[in-house]
Amino acid sequence: MVDFLTYFPQALTPINLLVLVLGVIGGLFLGATPGLSPTMAVALLVPFTFHMEPATGLVLLGAVYTATVAGGAISAILINIPGAPANIATLLDGHPMAKQGQAQKALYYCFISSLVGGIFGMIIMILFTPPLAEVAMKFGPSEMFWIAIFGITVMAGLTSGSVLKGLIGGMFGLLISVIGFSPMLATPRFVFHDVLTGGVAIVPALIGLFAIPQVFSLMETAFQDRDEVNFKPQKGILWQTLRENLGKVKALSIGSVVGALIGIIPGAGGQVAGLIAYDQVRKFSKNPRSFGTGNPEGVAAAESANNAMVGPSLIPLLTLSVPGSPTAAVLLGGLLIHGLFPGPDLFRSHAEVTYTFIASLVLAQVAMCVFGLLMSRYSHTVMKVPDLEMAAAVTVLAVFGTYSVQNSFDDVVVMFSLGTLMYIGRKVGFSGAPVVLGIILGGIAENNFLKGKLIADTDVGVFNYFFTGSLNLVIIVLCVGSITYSVYSEARQYRKEKARIQAGEVGS
Repeated sequence: MVDFLTYFPQALTPINLLVLVLGVIGGLFLGATPGLSPTMAVALLVPFTFHMEPATGLVLLGAVYTATVAGGAISAILINIPGAPANIATLLDGHPMAKQGQAQKALYYCFISSLVGGIFGMIIMILFTPPLAEVAMKFGPSEMFWIAIFGITVMAGLTSGSVLKGLIGGMFGLLISVIGFSPMLATPRFVFHDVLTGGVAIVPALIGLFAIPQVFSLMETAFQDRDEVNFKPQKGILWQTLRENLGKVKALSIGSVVGALIGIIPGAGGQVAGLIAYDQVRKFSKNPRSFGTGNPEGVAAAESANNAMVGPSLIPLLTLSVPGSPTAAVLLGGLLIHGLFPGPDLFRSHAEVTYTFIASLVLAQVAMCVFGLLMSRYSHTVMKVPDLEMAAAVTVLAVFGTYSVQNSFDDVVVMFSLGTLMYIGRKVGFSGAPVVLGIILGGIAENNFLKGKLIADTDVGVFNYFFTGSLNLVIIVLCVGSITYSVYSEARQYRKEKARIQAGEVGS
């Protein structure tokens, strides 16, 4: 906390404040546009931070991350299309409120609840990140190798509809990560075309896996009708809504706590936090039947949860290189590009950059609420952007961002190739999150395995080095437990669906 307060003024410099405000406003617009998820928005902006100071670049990425999570509720409420997966639970009551003529009130609930949950999540992050970084000092190459594997298993199990598909996606990412020349023997691996000589860089992979599939999806839906709401701005309801919103103590408390806990769990993400919080608030409600018909508590719970997730999702990222959400995985790429490696050294050698970034996230929560409330009266205009024009704009940004990394057209080819494969994969249930995490963590796993092997060959042997020791065994158990729990959850969900179908057949 002392270090946080020491470096807090660095976040208030004119350039950082300017970047933060622009990032928040842009993030709100991007989040409000259906299909432009926080992950994709951050991935598109990573190349633009290359020529910035590391702290300023991270301020931009953090501001966009924070704002797009909340901004996605705008399209969820107004046109029943979540701007991001994190806003799935928001539309359950937000859109019914809009259809009842309370669209502006629902938006006010969204941004006020987002601020409450977001500040709570940032407090958790500030208090627990440095101590966990000290614990990370005890991690050597073998522990970091297993942490990388743990990150892949968690993400694979929680971001896909099928555990098997999630694991396949993670393994595919690992395969992509070894394309190029071996860091130890300098021999080519899987270089079946000249385009792959330099391997697959992080930024082209991020943009290809998240932006290009959405471009194709926007083109698909360009000629479909949207379920729009007749938006009527109302005057004088801000303070009334503020009092009502802050009076929903149970919904805000459950949403904030659930969001923070889910955020700390690597791979869970905002959609999990929002849905679990919504379900818990409904279970504790005196009138659970009102949920889904326009109950403001549903909006408050969902939005406080998915924003409370933002800060804690960065705790495993900053301490162990294990992202707590898909967007955090993209932020990991942003850190590595600036030469910042997560772990205890991040808080010692790069304390100014790290704490400036954390302080900017707190300011971004406040700015998100202020500008979100101001935009609520006019947010319906964002819905007017045609899908074809949006697809064209995203394509231009994707090509420009990818080419600017190394001034190489080969990266553009790789980006479009991965994007096309991911678009096809999404059609059959694959997710981009395990793939991109496999690419990022693949290098970490390989480098630490090679370091560990060199150490083991001169001492206890490879098996003893990697499969003995309390920390190694704990992380291995977590890896097995992660996959086991994912399989169990999927089997339980399958049984519920089967029972529901059978009950429906009996009832008919």
